[in-house]
Amino acid sequence: MDFRALNIDTPIELINQASQRGLIGSLGIEFTKIEAGTVEGQMQLSEKNCRPDGILHGGANLSLAETLAGLGSMLLVDVNEFNVLGIQVNGSHTGILKEGKAFATAKIMHQGNQTHVWNVDVTNEEGRLISAVRVTNMIVKRND
Repeated sequence: MDFRALNIDTPIELINQASQRGLIGSLGIEFTKIEAGTVEGQMQLSEKNCRPDGILHGGANLSLAETLAGLGSMLLVDVNEFNVLGIQVNGSHTGILKEGKAFATAKIMHQGNQTHVWNVDVTNEEGRLISAVRVTNMIVKRND
């Protein structure tokens, strides 16, 4: 799938399939729900995304959050005309995950012409907060 054809009506299965190359696939990130202003996803705990002691790595949490917020911003702009670039990710880790999946919900807090700010909550299967993350994306005109 060419991400320049991406829009809110793109089937989630196609987005997941196209996203499995690179870091997203390595970490096991999967999108589960997509709508304007909200993106949900999950990540199965594996040895590829955890610390040596088996706990989900904080950096993997941040990657999950930035991935969801990045897709969310891409769905809000014309990706033929604009690039979405993550410029800041800030997270507070409030819990740990030793087994199962991490679930994340990204919600847009600010949708400007040049920046989007997203709030992303990462929880365990019981809904307990693991990380509270803020992601800022810059929207820049393509010059390719």
